[in-house]
Amino acid sequence: MTTKLAVFLVGLALILPVFPALAHHTVVAIYDNEQPITLTGTVTKFDWRNPHVWFYMDVKDANGQVTNWGFELNGLNVLSRAGWTRSTLKVGDTLTVQANRARSGGPTANAREVTTGTGQKLLTRQQSTLQ
Repeated sequence: MTTKLAVFLVGLALILPVFPALAHHTVVAIYDNEQPITLTGTVTKFDWRNPHVWFYMDVKDANGQVTNWGFELNGLNVLSRAGWTRSTLKVGDTLTVQANRARSGGPTANAREVTTGTGQKLLTRQQSTLQ
């Protein structure tokens, strides 16, 4: 019985580290493809870090009320290969973002396309698939 228990515990110890990786890839559980939004605003923060890059921008609604939205992007490696660096976005930049809104209903979304105020596309749908 002791040998079986030891084998079971070793097997369990080898499998447990896999579960956080599986949980990480539940993008559809967080963002709703049926809730696309397009927002224009001003960058307030660019958070260049793993596992995913985030940026935040102030968005004014029709009544003039400002809400700070958070947008999740892909990881550093994927964005770096697409030409992004830690200085791609700067506080004060004006952007238009096409995104999928968070299921929670809060001001959070998964950015699918990012376009500057001059019309330059910084992110396309092909580069935005979270990995």
